[in-house]
Amino acid sequence: MGRNVEIKARARDAAALRERVAALATAGPETIAQHDTFYPCARGRLKLRRLAGGGELIHYTRPDAAGPRASDYIVASCADPAALHQTLAGALGTLGDVRKRRELWRAGRTRIHLDAVEGLGDFLELEVALADGEGIDAGEREARRLMAALGVAESDLVPFAYLDLLAAGGVKA
Repeated sequence: MGRNVEIKARARDAAALRERVAALATAGPETIAQHDTFYPCARGRLKLRRLAGGGELIHYTRPDAAGPRASDYIVASCADPAALHQTLAGALGTLGDVRKRRELWRAGRTRIHLDAVEGLGDFLELEVALADGEGIDAGEREARRLMAALGVAESDLVPFAYLDLLAAGGVKA
């Protein structure tokens, strides 16, 4: 199981934010088209991420809270996401879909996502990877440091998943 500390924020000026990300990133960008389908589950969230050439089944738990928050996750790669989707949808039903174009950057141990989400707009996500046994405090400090470097204000933070924002009709600018 993986663990990270993450934030999600509205990107009010995506071009300026991209410039700030590029200036501090140690790798990237990699552009990835993603189609996520969410399925009902007893705890946390279960989604199938369809990518070019394959997919990933991801289960995660994370509180709905603005600001840095811990997320525990498990990722299983799959070669045939269409068949897996048919199986999961037939057995569980679906909750909804999220489609986005993601620019993936890295800054040390942090994955930086610049997401263009269909129906929602532009967002920034930071995922600070935690080492085994490492407390969330170090990840929270790193997330806050990067937020400051990128000019992310507390008022830009979004506590909910893209799926929830789409269901609620978006997020107020």
